[in-house]
Amino acid sequence: MKLLIIEDNQLLADSLKHALKASFIVDVAHTGNQALDLAATTEYAVVLLDLNLPDTSGYAVCRQLREKGITSPILVATGIKDTARCVQLLDAGADDYITKPYSLAILKARIRALLRRNNTIQDTETITVGDLTLHPASRRVVRDGITIELRKKEFDILEYLIRNQGRAVTRSMILNHVWEAGKETWNNTVDVHIKYLRDKIDKPFKTSLIKTAHGVGYMVDNSG
Repeated sequence: MKLLIIEDNQLLADSLKHALKASFIVDVAHTGNQALDLAATTEYAVVLLDLNLPDTSGYAVCRQLREKGITSPILVATGIKDTARCVQLLDAGADDYITKPYSLAILKARIRALLRRNNTIQDTETITVGDLTLHPASRRVVRDGITIELRKKEFDILEYLIRNQGRAVTRSMILNHVWEAGKETWNNTVDVHIKYLRDKIDKPFKTSLIKTAHGVGYMVDNSG
């Protein structure tokens, strides 16, 4: 899962990223415009939005995210304690707010609550393609009754491909979904990880699920 932190304070943003990276792939935007660009190309499980941004207001960013059809839960970090202004935040499209200063434990609890509310991941959810079953909550993969051990990036790529079953996704789409924005990667890093996945998911079995979409990228297809 990816989380977007919109925070202009570099030290605070780095601190939050470090605290949350065990549970999320974390992207950071320091301006409203940068945040809108990231959200337009990447699906985030939660957006953590600070109201005080250098180029535009957090209210405006919140409204624009919703106007662009982005449905990710938005958690606003604010120093505002006035009830009327907090209602204004919610009316602008925020799902919840947390008042500064806040503890890391409270922040994590609010994020978990938003994930539950948004049904992003449910403990009982399973995704099946042919004889392969993926369990997102426990990050477990089983094919033909055999449990397959995957590394973090391998699992994230496989989940992304399966959730887009039958649809070709580009290398850029996979990079945006699985790696932090702006992080340097090899030109062929997606291809290398796909090879590792195929060695584990396809090679030991009779049929291949991960297909190359020539000129586009990759897809999961169970049609044979």
